[in-house]
Amino acid sequence: MAKQSIFGRIAQLAKANINAMLDSAEDPQKMLDQMVRDYTDNIAEAETAVAQTIGNLRMIEEDYNEDVKAASDWGNKAIAASSKADEFRSSGDTASADKFDSLAKVAIQRQMQSEGEAKTSEPTITSQREIVEKLKTGLDAMKSKRQELVSKRDELIARAKSAQAQSQVQEAVKSIDIMDPSSEVGRFEEKIRREEARVRGAAELASSSLDAQFNSLEDLGEQTEIEARLAALKAGKATPSLTTGEGL
Repeated sequence: MAKQSIFGRIAQLAKANINAMLDSAEDPQKMLDQMVRDYTDNIAEAETAVAQTIGNLRMIEEDYNEDVKAASDWGNKAIAASSKADEFRSSGDTASADKFDSLAKVAIQRQMQSEGEAKTSEPTITSQREIVEKLKTGLDAMKSKRQELVSKRDELIARAKSAQAQSQVQEAVKSIDIMDPSSEVGRFEEKIRREEARVRGAAELASSSLDAQFNSLEDLGEQTEIEARLAALKAGKATPSLTTGEGL
């Protein structure tokens, strides 16, 4: 009964649709981890059952072979006893002949008994061999399915890590997007532009103020000369020459 139960579980697990189970699972990774553990436990249990079944089969086969050999041995003994009885009967020794014929009958009876026991074992051996083959096939299927589960779990974990890494990269790119006017880099660039404009404006203002000072100096020199010439006229002096700066 235990063997049948194990065999049923082997068949059920081997036919499991992993993709369908993953689609309905809330946490596929945890589900796969649990399935791998279940498969590992059931494989170990199945291996024990298969080993026990094989051991039982070998014992039955040994008993069968012993029965077959015993039947053959008793058959040879029956032939030998019968031949000896014929020799005694040919020589006129009826009593010895009857004795060996009786021995031949006993050997034949033992031969038939061993043959019957061997024949009785044949269906059991055939059935046990079929069970062993099915268990072996199911066990191989479970091992293959377990490997499929492990590969699926590893693939799922790798995909999850890759998706997480991509998400982190995208978030990082968003935080430093220099094309975004509202980003920190954009605001910093705008601040620098305003500072540059202020410096240019200050330089331009300084330049215009210097020109104004030179112009005022020129105006002051002209006014001074006018005052000097007026004073000279009042004193009765000649107006200084425009070319030499001396009196006429």
